[in-house]
Amino acid sequence: MSDADFSTGSTNPEGERLQKVMAASGVASRRVSEDLIAQGRVTVNGEVVDEPGRRVLPTDRITVDGTAIQTDTTKRYVMLNKPVGVVSSMADESGRPDLREFTREYEERLFNVGRLDANTSGLLVLTNDGDLAHVLAHPSFGVSKTYIAKVSGTVSAQTISKLTKGFDLDDGFIVADKARMLGPASGGASQVEITLHSGRNRIVRRMLDAVGHPVLELVRRQFGPLHLGSLKVGQTRDLTKVELGELLTLSRPPQGGEKEETGA
Repeated sequence: MSDADFSTGSTNPEGERLQKVMAASGVASRRVSEDLIAQGRVTVNGEVVDEPGRRVLPTDRITVDGTAIQTDTTKRYVMLNKPVGVVSSMADESGRPDLREFTREYEERLFNVGRLDANTSGLLVLTNDGDLAHVLAHPSFGVSKTYIAKVSGTVSAQTISKLTKGFDLDDGFIVADKARMLGPASGGASQVEITLHSGRNRIVRRMLDAVGHPVLELVRRQFGPLHLGSLKVGQTRDLTKVELGELLTLSRPPQGGEKEETGA
């Protein structure tokens, strides 16, 4: 069978051999990639490919053991620990500090996936992959975000229960996927961890305000499979291959019609 018979969609001599693309992405050497293919552990656009030689394009979706790999090496994926006071924009019309400060060092023209409001710090993804950015920022896709909030007052078990059971806000019912009390903070405040996938505007602040505990400080620690870890405020780093694989695996076309994420 010829390479053309293995091409994507129809007879297509273009593209690179699958094992070469896998090796270039850092999955494994070309020889080991051929073994992975022969073992039936590789799919292209959802179809198991068990013979080497198929040609693939940068737009094809390739997975190894169910985890997607990067096929377009022109795309870049960066994690930023956004400081308080910086707006999630590449050019703020009001002249406030924006994300350009953190993207100048990169050759690629990067932009942010979703938003964090100016008073919220933490994990923000910067990329030049528009398709993935749209999917991950779209609330109907359901990517979860975890925040640590310092709030006014002492949070009770009943309040945590209300957050996880849900309640009505002025724009509809809202419920946290998870919530837990982390302990007391200075000045009679408390620390709460809250996880949700809603993309409604300033939703974390609004939820906690509604249960009687206004937010004093808010940090996003996790976005989907990505964790902020020890990345310091104001610093950036490229995603690891493992992180990128997990992120790309999540990328499916969004279903539904909610607006994109507009901040926490």
